[in-house]
Amino acid sequence: MSSLVLDGGLATHLEALGCDLSDELWSAKLLVEDPGVIRQAHHDYFAAGADVATTASYQASIPGFVRRGLTPGEARDLIQLSVTLARQARDAAGHGLVAASVGPYGAYLANGAEYTGDYDLDEDGLVDWHRDRFELLASAGADLLACETIPSLDEARALATLLRETPSARAWVTFSCRDGEHVSDGTPFKECAAVFADLPQVIAVGVNCTAPTFVPGLIGNGATIVYPNSGETWDAANQRWLGLTDPVEYGEAAARWRAMGAEHIGGCCRTTPDHIREIRSHLGENPK
Repeated sequence: MSSLVLDGGLATHLEALGCDLSDELWSAKLLVEDPGVIRQAHHDYFAAGADVATTASYQASIPGFVRRGLTPGEARDLIQLSVTLARQARDAAGHGLVAASVGPYGAYLANGAEYTGDYDLDEDGLVDWHRDRFELLASAGADLLACETIPSLDEARALATLLRETPSARAWVTFSCRDGEHVSDGTPFKECAAVFADLPQVIAVGVNCTAPTFVPGLIGNGATIVYPNSGETWDAANQRWLGLTDPVEYGEAAARWRAMGAEHIGGCCRTTPDHIREIRSHLGENPK
């Protein structure tokens, strides 16, 4: 697969479009309340130069929707809808791919565990928890799966098991990382990446939702897909973000990451269509 410019923070742009995401379902709540605005957000990222729309299924899960009061059948329909919306935006743009987001178990817990790996399930439990949604997204018509923000070796192994059970599904896998060498639970990135070495359908392994400052080290440790956050930090005492990374600076960094060996580059939390536009500007035109 040729190099890709990914999209940016879906929730970030949805908030810019006026959506209130203060909810444990995060952007997935809009699958219930306002699916059209999700399609608009995908459209805006394609217009900014993205080659990929990543679906609003990161925080969507069958138990999560059931906990909200929906039936399992309604939950499955909403997860499939996340792919449909991205495909509609892709078709309107006339180019691009759809990546179905397979968020971590920590996203369901809604307690920040996707940045620690502090889970109450072991590897077998994680396989069981992921299986229904994984199979649903793998068959929903996306071009590939985005297994993202994975914080631990156990969850990596669980997803590798499911990929082996679904050999027709292409995927990328990205980890949340604590520094330039380790994923969030402290396991060396190289050890986690090696879990997928024998899976030819995995097109890339890398990092997302991690500070940009750690990206060069992770590329040096084998990451080929990178979509970090904007480099801001959360000031919990004053309830505000500090240290905005300018989109132009982000685009310049993307050019350096490409030169270091990253093949697929985009943004995660707090990045916007402006960040993606600058990545595209620094990396060149996308094939239509």
